[in-house]
Amino acid sequence: MSSIRHDPSHRSILSATGGQRASSGRPRRGTLSIIVPAKDESASLPQLVQEIAQAFRPLTQGKAGQTHRLDEFEIVIVDDGSTDATPAVLNDLARTYPELRPVRLARNVGQSAATAAGFWEARGDWVAQLDADLQNNPADLAMLWEALPGHDAALGWRQKREDVWSKRVISRWANRVRNIVLGQAIKDTGCSVRIFPRDAALRFPMFNGAHRFFGPLLLRDGCRIVQVPVNHRPRPHGTSHYNIWNRSLKVVIDLLGVAWLMRRPVRYEVLSRPVNEPSARARGLGTDSQVSAGQGN
Repeated sequence: MSSIRHDPSHRSILSATGGQRASSGRPRRGTLSIIVPAKDESASLPQLVQEIAQAFRPLTQGKAGQTHRLDEFEIVIVDDGSTDATPAVLNDLARTYPELRPVRLARNVGQSAATAAGFWEARGDWVAQLDADLQNNPADLAMLWEALPGHDAALGWRQKREDVWSKRVISRWANRVRNIVLGQAIKDTGCSVRIFPRDAALRFPMFNGAHRFFGPLLLRDGCRIVQVPVNHRPRPHGTSHYNIWNRSLKVVIDLLGVAWLMRRPVRYEVLSRPVNEPSARARGLGTDSQVSAGQGN
């Protein structure tokens, strides 16, 4: 059985610039923004930026058999109100890595809000995610990029969690409950290794904790996803910002809210508009062909 899981039951509605599927066998091109929220991760950032550059620079050069050419990429590290040396480390790294674009927030706002800030700062057609603690391997993210052709989004799932046993057990049961409630089959909604169109990211209904539900929200938006096994490494520096006490109850409440959102999407297609009027995309308002709105009343 293939280790790559496909979910063919959801029809793509994404636009040509973002996630529309390429014709069979024809190389597809794109630009990618890698979004990394960081809070007090100064010790991890030099290795992280180096590994991202090593993984993605070869993809911009093209190679035989490559079906998803990467024109260029950027690394958007969002400093979420760090109190350590993170700002200074990012400034130093930016002198060495031209792909790096540090974004410093005025205060700590949490992972979901910091990620949303990264989506809005991103300049790529596609956005990708990584955690800053080095537990995600950037080489796996490059593998997801290669798996994208024929799909709108690629989601990683951690084959072997390098976490304490209690966190692994809770995560396993949380995924099962989440899939039952939402009627989906996403193996690892907590895995941050993902790639999807920026258009879709900007349509997410954002809230504190939304970063745990990007997979379900992509399906809500009509995306066709591929799930790819990825590695998970021990955390080499610091400690996790999450534990059972600051996450479990909030996740249950968020799950109920997302279940409500899944059942109440607003979708429409524009049949025609005045000939001389610019398209929604030209006005910077999202997709032109069809919109799934998640932030209305």
